[in-house]
Amino acid sequence: MVQIYTFIVRKLTFACSFKSNFFILIHKINVIWIMRRLTQYFSFFSIIAIVGSIFFTSCDDEIFSAKPENKLAFSTDTLSFDTVFTTIGSTTEKILIYNKNRQALKISSIKIAGGKNSSFRMNVDGSINADNTFENIEIPAKDSIYIFVEVTIDPNNSNSPVLIDDSIVFITNGNRQRIRLEAFGQNMILMKNKLIVNDTVLTAEKPYLIKGFLALDSAKTLTLLPGCKLYFHNNSNLVIYGNLKAEGTFEKPIELRGDRLDKIKFVDPVPYNYVAGQWGGVYLLWKGANHLLRHVNITSGYVGIYFNNSDRETLPHLEISHCRLHNFVFYGLVAQNGNVKVTNTEISNTGSFSVYLNGGKHTFIHATIANYYNNNSAEPTSRDKNPAVMIMNLNRSARMETIFQNCIITGTLENELSIASRFTEQYKGTFTNCFIRKPKPVELAQFKEIRWFEKNDTIVFKQARYDYKKGTYFNFVPDSVSPARGLANTVISAEYPIDLNGNSRLEDNSPDAGAYEWKPTKK
Repeated sequence: MVQIYTFIVRKLTFACSFKSNFFILIHKINVIWIMRRLTQYFSFFSIIAIVGSIFFTSCDDEIFSAKPENKLAFSTDTLSFDTVFTTIGSTTEKILIYNKNRQALKISSIKIAGGKNSSFRMNVDGSINADNTFENIEIPAKDSIYIFVEVTIDPNNSNSPVLIDDSIVFITNGNRQRIRLEAFGQNMILMKNKLIVNDTVLTAEKPYLIKGFLALDSAKTLTLLPGCKLYFHNNSNLVIYGNLKAEGTFEKPIELRGDRLDKIKFVDPVPYNYVAGQWGGVYLLWKGANHLLRHVNITSGYVGIYFNNSDRETLPHLEISHCRLHNFVFYGLVAQNGNVKVTNTEISNTGSFSVYLNGGKHTFIHATIANYYNNNSAEPTSRDKNPAVMIMNLNRSARMETIFQNCIITGTLENELSIASRFTEQYKGTFTNCFIRKPKPVELAQFKEIRWFEKNDTIVFKQARYDYKKGTYFNFVPDSVSPARGLANTVISAEYPIDLNGNSRLEDNSPDAGAYEWKPTKK
């Protein structure tokens, strides 16, 4: 028995030392012959256990190539991080290290050039090291390993993003190879569960990172200056019990968005800001308020603006001009018992109502309300069956009036406008010079010069979907053949001569409905 055991060990060891398929085949045949002989003395399972232990013992010592021409290959030559807030740290990025050779390789050294003082740190094949240095890392032939990298950047004296770079250096068979590491560090002002009790101004010098909530006390005013950026952590909210004054400019808009600056890994990388639900939303809750939002972009939360008041006698005011409210799990704009004026504004892509109105006077002029939430391939969910615009006239709400002029109301449903009133004929509202997606025209005096959706209206906007493979995003500018072209009332357009993109509406004397004016493509 000892002689047989020794023979098998010798055969398997010899076979493992060759990479030639011919030699492996010959020695496999010899082993099979031996196993047949063993069945005369032992059970099948005993033989398997013996041969298994022999095999793993005999093949432990893999032959490593020492040839300089056998090098490593990498999934990337530069690992770039999106902008990282100082002290917060990044998400984890990965690199694949390939051995495409026919023999195993032993990497003498893997290290980050900056050593333990580097802003970057790495995990090599499941191991970490405080000095960012690893030695004698083995990669079998035709195999690979993962390296995971993170970065934390110390605060600096700059208000602008600062480039931080380093590299991972590999030494294999005398070859020196490297992968560049780079990240931009951005100083910020952290506000965690902060209640503001005085009139306060937030500037554009540094972005603000909100964790939990940023709340304003009753009757106080929060002012956001042009270029101000508020980044909200998961489930964080802006809660205003006073007045919100957010006045940006075309050149320096104000931004409210989630704090994830990196990309989510679907089939292709998708920026987190293209995915709804990255934070909570903006809540305007004081009945005596007078809010103003101009050139403000609010994106990718659960709700855009929730403007709510339970008092039917005292109505707050909200003006939204040249703004973009885009990509929310639930609603874009909810207005209950409050007066709202919306001009030159896009409200788009929501999981439920894009606009919900109930109580108060609501005026929309040159607004694009477009719900193509299903057409965002980055979204794991789809929209419900509620229309883009819901107008509710309930007993518990204040006296109500709605005005839509030179607007677009459309989306993926057959009906994108619903007026829920006990007596629709008595509904006080006017719709003029609008494009509306609704299966049947509304035969009421309140609707004048309306272009209702028709079956051949397949192209309304330049791009009503997000194509991450092409890197193109939603573009709600009317297409050249859009039914919204030339639909607007010229007299009303003259009061709002510049569209949301900064283009003139009056050059061709035929302004378009919605927030954007079509322009021919420059060749």
